[in-house]
Amino acid sequence: MSFKSIMRELKEMKEDIGNISKSGGESKIWRSRTRSHVAPDQAQAEPESIDQSPWSNLPPELLLDIIQRVEGSETAWPARAAVVFCAAVCRSWRGITKEIVKNPEQCGRLTFPISLKQPGPRESPIQCYIRRDRATSTYLLFHGLMPSEGSRDKLLLAARKVRRATCTDFVVSLVADEFSRASHTYVGKLRSNFFGTKFTIYDGQSPCDWIIPSTTTRSSRRFYSKQASPKLSSSNCNICTITYELNVLRTRGPRRIHCILHSIPVSAIQEGGTAPTPLAFGKSSDEQLFSLTSSKGKEPVTDTSSPSLPATPVIALESGEPLTLKNKAPRWHEQLQCWCLNFKGRVTVASVKNFQLVAAVEPSHNVPLEEQEKVILQFGKIGKDIFTMDYRYPLSAFQAFAICLSSFDTKPACE
Repeated sequence: MSFKSIMRELKEMKEDIGNISKSGGESKIWRSRTRSHVAPDQAQAEPESIDQSPWSNLPPELLLDIIQRVEGSETAWPARAAVVFCAAVCRSWRGITKEIVKNPEQCGRLTFPISLKQPGPRESPIQCYIRRDRATSTYLLFHGLMPSEGSRDKLLLAARKVRRATCTDFVVSLVADEFSRASHTYVGKLRSNFFGTKFTIYDGQSPCDWIIPSTTTRSSRRFYSKQASPKLSSSNCNICTITYELNVLRTRGPRRIHCILHSIPVSAIQEGGTAPTPLAFGKSSDEQLFSLTSSKGKEPVTDTSSPSLPATPVIALESGEPLTLKNKAPRWHEQLQCWCLNFKGRVTVASVKNFQLVAAVEPSHNVPLEEQEKVILQFGKIGKDIFTMDYRYPLSAFQAFAICLSSFDTKPACE
């Protein structure tokens, strides 16, 4: 059988899986996945007809060769959806596909939903763009250099802005039409204070196994260990705090941003350092998905619109203090009479929202000069309601997207 015929069979099999899932009462969940081209990370029961098909009985050596050829040839979206189709065939295909497909830090490509919570590549950044819809207060993150006509861009994440009396929430989801916290597509949220000067990123699950309550004082954190710290449920975990400095004198100039990444230690950018890399969505996501599929169409009770949060945990780093990012200082251009940064052609419209983030480190951290000058996150405007977002290690797509969303909120005290 030729390689093209194998690819054709995989696409036909994907349609068969969709038909089976619809007849099983899970059409809504499947449609949400195919629309965003994601594969199920949760452990679900595959239809028996698929597990018993000839495709599930292929010799491991042949199956390994097929998936390796598919993964090596389809490197960009939407063609890379073929790799996702391989993981959706059955358990044996999914297991081998996950072994072959590397994380974004190693290969620089986004494939499965968990890739959105894994650190980006160390060398070249992953280039994306954000489309803002003012009418619906939604923000869509796409994979690609910039919008192009007649092409199907890969949707990575979506966010909806919800204004409240004392704060503003940005609810982040895997799809553009489902923002319920009870949904399996829920990723996390961004919440601001009343003045729009401080933001907190909440992850729907903890990227680390061991977390401590945010009410714990700095002195008592030293006494927490893996034996004493229970693993909390993955409701909302504080992974980052974003602060915009107040502009008391009302002077004209760029915004000054500081980001404290509670889930990433400063040692991650030191020589030989590594950043936490989640391998799958938490167990609670599986339980949540099971409860949704067995509810027979009932509307979920819990919703992200609720302003109250449970006892919010914050990441406890055992390897030292958290990594802090700051915006790169721009230079004043006398001829243009404006502040300028070198965005390398990725930003074309002047805006107060434009920024570049670099690591804010001390000499005692022993971070190489090259790492100190490297732009970790870049965000800027290229047209009406269109913005580019380029990120790299140690940030993930979700963390970078949430930081950029903070730039869209009104900040009267900072400008």
